[in-house]
Amino acid sequence: MPAEPVTLEQVAAAAGVSPSTASRALAGKARECRISPQTEEAVLKAARGLGFQPSQVARSLRNRRSGLIGLLVPDASNPFFAAIARKATMFAERHGLSTLLADSHDSMEHERELLAHLMQSRQVEGLIICSIGGSHDHLSDLARKGANVVIVDRWFSDIQLPSVTSDNERGGYLATKAIIDHGHRDIGCLQGRPGTSSNDERLKGFTRALVEGGLTADGSLVRGDDFSLQSGYRSTCELLKARPGISALFAFSNQNALGALRAFAERKLRVPEDISLVMFDDAPFAEFLASPLSVIRQDVEAIGSCAAELLIGQIRTAERPKEMLHRVPVEFVDRASIGRPRSLV
Repeated sequence: MPAEPVTLEQVAAAAGVSPSTASRALAGKARECRISPQTEEAVLKAARGLGFQPSQVARSLRNRRSGLIGLLVPDASNPFFAAIARKATMFAERHGLSTLLADSHDSMEHERELLAHLMQSRQVEGLIICSIGGSHDHLSDLARKGANVVIVDRWFSDIQLPSVTSDNERGGYLATKAIIDHGHRDIGCLQGRPGTSSNDERLKGFTRALVEGGLTADGSLVRGDDFSLQSGYRSTCELLKARPGISALFAFSNQNALGALRAFAERKLRVPEDISLVMFDDAPFAEFLASPLSVIRQDVEAIGSCAAELLIGQIRTAERPKEMLHRVPVEFVDRASIGRPRSLV
């Protein structure tokens, strides 16, 4: 015979609280009902340990809540966005929420359609949005309506929505300075999508490092129109043809870097003997290449957790957080992809 389902009373007894306290904690009303974080965690831990399965339908009808949040990314196959989605989902699950993941396929039109679907048809309680960037009137509309939303990665200064991003300018500066410190003077830049906060901040850091290093910020050495492999490949080909003496490249994403590696392979260029390469974003492949890539590592676990925490806070309190922009620190990881320029060897 199948095992009897675990009851709320059993969860309460295991956590050492009353059934009403356990019910409120499991319903996500701990803060509203002045239940301490320690007690809430004890109830959630007891529920997980006993395998408690509350009636989602009954709870939704009682509280007019779906228990769902939406998470929209531009490319679920990108290791950066996949890692953020995983961490945010794990954090949400610990607080009794399920996550619906949607992929906009790097299309602004699809992003708009998916957001409308998630908000209307699925009745999600909140959204974590890794927006493509550029046009953002649909996000402004969400802000005006008071929707529970957190923007991740690319943020917008003119929209009053809580946002979580990396310290992109610092990362751009650290990567470029590391290249300069190895003696490079002809440094190309494979940028992402111009006009997005992540791209423009990285470019600002790149330019600042050049100026501080006594180098000219040559706009012709900055190529690219997207964070994709295709843009990285095309831009690398253009730079190698226009500037044969170029000795190093800084790629603004792991996909841009993959495009550069493809262009290098076609020309039988070795990293770092013939040309150096640094990329923004770490990726599983980076440290296993013949010449492991030096990277600017983003703390994707902190980004995902912070985004989920900010969203859950809005859902429970119906209030925006006091701090709207959260910048997560980055670090430079020096591997083996920066060598001395051939002219100095």
